Amino acid sequence: MATDTNAAPNTIDHKPHAAFFRQSGWMMIATVAAGALSFGMHFFNKALKNPDTEYGIFVTLLMVTACIPATPLQTVFAQQSAQALATNRSRQLSGMIRMVWLWTFIIWLVAAVIVLIFRQTIVDRWQLGTASGLIVTLPVLLVSIWMPLFSGILQGRQDFFWLGWATMLGGLGRLVGGGLIVIFWLANATGLMYGALIGIGVSAIIGIWRTRDLWTQPPEPFDIKDTLGQVVPLMLGFGAFQFMFTSDTMFAKAFFSGEAMKAYGEAGTLSRAVLWLVTPLATVMFPKLVHSHAKSEKSNLLIVVLIGTALLGVCGAVGLSIVGPLVVKIVYKSGDVSSTIALIPWYATAMIPLGMANVLINDLMARKQFKVLPPLLALTIGYAFAQPYMIHHHPNSLIVILQTLGAFTTLFFIICAWFAWSAKSSQSNVQNPT
Repeated sequence: MATDTNAAPNTIDHKPHAAFFRQSGWMMIATVAAGALSFGMHFFNKALKNPDTEYGIFVTLLMVTACIPATPLQTVFAQQSAQALATNRSRQLSGMIRMVWLWTFIIWLVAAVIVLIFRQTIVDRWQLGTASGLIVTLPVLLVSIWMPLFSGILQGRQDFFWLGWATMLGGLGRLVGGGLIVIFWLANATGLMYGALIGIGVSAIIGIWRTRDLWTQPPEPFDIKDTLGQVVPLMLGFGAFQFMFTSDTMFAKAFFSGEAMKAYGEAGTLSRAVLWLVTPLATVMFPKLVHSHAKSEKSNLLIVVLIGTALLGVCGAVGLSIVGPLVVKIVYKSGDVSSTIALIPWYATAMIPLGMANVLINDLMARKQFKVLPPLLALTIGYAFAQPYMIHHHPNSLIVILQTLGAFTTLFFIICAWFAWSAKSSQSNVQNPT
């Protein structure tokens, strides 16, 4: 029987710690490089016709795309891919990919029609000026849904080499595409959003191409009820994490504008780099834990990743506080330094417990420990009400938004830590009964 030599290899490098450190090191390099390239697009804020207003609009629209449940979607397909490959069910995985691909397009189409109908209301509420940036954001949202689907498959099969390249080339696409558009065509937030579309499109195309050997297989039926029983908890758990990670900018945009929002966007862009620095550890860890769980194998990766995340997060936050003034002065206007630097320590500190919580929730979801979800969802709902309440009672303070964010990310970590410790204790008691 002939084989397709051009198809992506369906192999998993599962050597314990050597493979983990090699793969996580590569993903860290790729993530940092992609972050630096994507951040380079922010240099073009000086080339905008009205930088104070347009840059704030761009950051807001970018955070709208960040609210797409990219992390849950990627994690769902990482889990399903790892599990399918571990149990030889790749044709069922093919059917799942095709179904999700179709239904995400249908859902996006319905949402896009609703946004277009109410576009003027959205423009007025978010102080966007025109609807052009919002309209460009719609295809960005579609590709933002598809990209994590195929990135998740790459992650699940542990094809971290191409996952890293997809990440880096996406960042390069943002920088080059966005820069050329702003300089030669649209010197506003819409031009920068076109750059975002180019970048995320490049990442999605690489993921689609590299996973073609899986989704082009003849599909087989799969147990939808059983699959939903695994998928829904993952969407809820990682959706709660992503909401905590991204929604503060939209809360701030609803109450602040102009110079204040520009400083907040700058501080957020820099501070989120702390989390992007440590997420590759959890990205590499997750499919390995799923694979180990599917084969009933033991793994001690969690403690290694948790300690590494804490150390990198603290070092990143301290380093950002030290070099932050220089970075702000280079990338933005000199007048932005004081207002942006005042926010960075609060912002970066809030990211540290969230990064550690990300590791723990990856572990809990990989091991199907879903009891953590009710308190996490309750906390997330509480955060959604707490932010507007605090902003309303402190209308002139952006720091209050970050203090509220920090308090809730710390609680998020504590809840995850409690359930992770309880799950480990229960497992130890079962294995070593007295």
